Amino acid sequence: MTIEEIIEKASEVLAEEFEIDPATITPDASLKDTLGLDSLDFVDVVVLVEQHFGVTLTGPDFVGIVTFKDFYDLLNRKINGE
Repeated sequence: MTIEEIIEKASEVLAEEFEIDPATITPDASLKDTLGLDSLDFVDVVVLVEQHFGVTLTGPDFVGIVTFKDFYDLLNRKINGE
C-alpha cells in the first residue's frame, strides 16, 4: 500500500468516525486537537486501524505522534514494514 493510499483511506475513515470535515485533516494539523481525542478515543483509533489496515497499534506507538503526518508515517511503517 502506498503512502498516498494510506493517507486517503486513513483520512476518510477518521473523518467519518469522528464526524469532522475531511478538509480539516491536513498533514500539519494536530491529530488530537482536530479529532477532539481523549484517552478513550485513542482506543477507537486503534480499533479502526486494525479493522481497516490489519495492523495493531499499541500505546507506545503513539509516543511522538502529534500531527496527521506523524500518524500516516506510523501507519506506513506498520503496514509496509519500513
